[in-house]
Amino acid sequence: QVQLVESGGGSVQPGGSLRLSCAAEGFSLDYSCILWFRQAPGKEREGVSSFRTDDGIAHYADSVKGRFTVSVDNDKNTVYLQMNSLKAEDTGVYSCAAGVPPILFTEGATCPEAFGEYTYWGQGTQVTVPS
Repeated sequence: QVQLVESGGGSVQPGGSLRLSCAAEGFSLDYSCILWFRQAPGKEREGVSSFRTDDGIAHYADSVKGRFTVSVDNDKNTVYLQMNSLKAEDTGVYSCAAGVPPILFTEGATCPEAFGEYTYWGQGTQVTVPS
């Protein structure tokens, strides 16, 4: 069965840290684009970061730049989202998506942020940072 499974969410005080995991089952993440995104109550989905698993090229939303970092462990077929200096506005359901969009075959190109470019989707994990 092909799926993405997120974990690591929880409740943390402002200024704290969490590390989310996105584990792929049934397919390899060795050469993929990963999109981390979040959705807060009453708001639209927001892309947090796009990431290439082959060379680590990442793009971060301005709202998380300098605080969030994406990494990959190919042996575990898992991508991580390290979130530091968390703020109340980071609260939401965090999800990952994976795919092999055509741009991936352009060396050095950044993975897309368009949701339609991704094939596999996780179920999400809740992150709560009280105000």
